[in-house]
Amino acid sequence: MSRNGILSRLAGGSALPVGLFFAAMLCMPYVLPNPYYVSTLTLACINAIIVVGLNLLLGFAGQISLGHAAFYGIAAYATGIATATYGLSMGTGFLIAVGLAAAVALLVGIPTLKLTGHYLAMGTLGFGIIVYIFFNESIELTGGPSGMVGIPRLALFGRELWDDTEYFYVVAAVLSLVLLLSLNLIRSRFGRALMAIHTSEKAAMCIGVDIARYKLFVFVLSAIYAAVAGFLYAHYLGFVAPSSFGFHFSVQLIVMVVVGGMASVWGAVAGAFFLTALPEFLRVFESVETLVYGGLLVLCMMFMPHGLAGGLTTLVRKMRRNGQRPTAPEGDSHV
Repeated sequence: MSRNGILSRLAGGSALPVGLFFAAMLCMPYVLPNPYYVSTLTLACINAIIVVGLNLLLGFAGQISLGHAAFYGIAAYATGIATATYGLSMGTGFLIAVGLAAAVALLVGIPTLKLTGHYLAMGTLGFGIIVYIFFNESIELTGGPSGMVGIPRLALFGRELWDDTEYFYVVAAVLSLVLLLSLNLIRSRFGRALMAIHTSEKAAMCIGVDIARYKLFVFVLSAIYAAVAGFLYAHYLGFVAPSSFGFHFSVQLIVMVVVGGMASVWGAVAGAFFLTALPEFLRVFESVETLVYGGLLVLCMMFMPHGLAGGLTTLVRKMRRNGQRPTAPEGDSHV
């Protein structure tokens, strides 16, 4: 396929909704009441980048991973060490972060993806725990449990982005590009192959899908998404610590996928935004915050078993059916 053909395929069908989403994001700093909410929304966008990638792996390919926080952390520490410790440029830090996470995902994915079901979950969980221990124990390299400080702010064209609103625009632009890529991927032959694998690996094999190659590719791709998010996270906060990349965060990412709606790219964004912002609004409940948080999640899954995206889709369909329902002639009215 020619370069123009590839570009037109990438833009086809998904450009308008993604463009509208990006336009809405550009308006958010003017709508939100104070800069703190802009900061929360920036973190929500960073989480959404990871969750969209994880949804490709979990929602579309049906492969569970409990170690994605490790790829996020590897990239965050890699760019932090490259730029803060060794003084390398921001571009070099980005290449090291993404390249290292992709290489580790490739090495981990080859043996791990031969496992299925609970065994795959346990394998990725073990990988995540090993990386977490490495972050804690390599004190000279990572700062140990205290973390690593002094990571420079993201710079574009030689200018550091100290303003939170400017940084939010950059993160929103990256998330929009990730959405555009992902929406077109799932509508391609690649996406159909992933869904075939999710439905039945044996059936997919019978129709000629190279299962091992597709599973490995989507695993590495989702790790690259997490690495991009880790790069943005490290240069946003200027500080990284092992507690941000532990088992708890890996589980939180899975919950975001499920609550948002599995096998839905927009659902992944909705889940990431909802569960990043929700704790901020629950702080008023103080000591019962965790109970309220858990209760809301249970209610979401009870009344929206297909996630936020599935619930909204059902609601829109009902509204359309009600709008198209023919009204009774005036003469037939019994009122």
